[in-house]
Amino acid sequence: MADNKEHIDLSIETYGNIKDISYSFAVLPWGATEPHNYHLPYLTDCYLAHDIAVDATAKAWDKFGAKGMVLPPIPLGAQNPGQREQPFCLHARYETQKCVLTDIVESLNYQGIHILVIMNGHGGNSFKQMIRDLAVDYPQMTIASCDWFTVEPQDGYFENKDDHAGEMETSVMMHYHPGLVNLAMAGDGESKPFNIDSLNAKVAWIPRNWSKVSVDTGIGNPKKSSAEKGKRFADVVTDKIAKLFDELVNKSIY
Repeated sequence: MADNKEHIDLSIETYGNIKDISYSFAVLPWGATEPHNYHLPYLTDCYLAHDIAVDATAKAWDKFGAKGMVLPPIPLGAQNPGQREQPFCLHARYETQKCVLTDIVESLNYQGIHILVIMNGHGGNSFKQMIRDLAVDYPQMTIASCDWFTVEPQDGYFENKDDHAGEMETSVMMHYHPGLVNLAMAGDGESKPFNIDSLNAKVAWIPRNWSKVSVDTGIGNPKKSSAEKGKRFADVVTDKIAKLFDELVNKSIY
């Protein structure tokens, strides 16, 4: 984790500490509220997007002098059939997400902060169409979307590939929030593919019915997770994202 964590996390910051600092960019962690196997919190996607954002922002400030603020995480994710039926799983429509994002962009644009990076922690979220629309309405804004969990390949870090609440997510949660992980409760994360070969080959896409593909809401075995694996992965990911922040602030895009 980066050493400098001061003045970059709006969830704990005060106006008195930040009012005289000139910020170049903002980071918006965006997750979901949904089950994560039996052993991880419903807000896992929010925790991880926020933690990765904070570490990367601190590194960008320390290494490159790029000053950014991490906004509070948004817990409104798009859900698959079979998952949204689970107790307290919250499904947010595209229109809802776009309204929330638009209001945030409008606020930042008005305040003169013209770089926003969405730090996405939920595989069901997609912001590309929203960003295209917002680029028309707010041409001064540069809005980027980063799926933190795809920044670095899982190979070489984890023994079992993680799709949802598996070894990668569990390990990174054990690194940042060990007290919120109860690995003894974890299911095996067993899953089954579509019965249609063309869908498995991604000739076309349809949402998976979560209740038909997963027993415990997880996809990927978390049993070999460790905080050490999570730290090693998170360190590389946040290094790469910190470089992204620096380039967005200090270089021209074209």
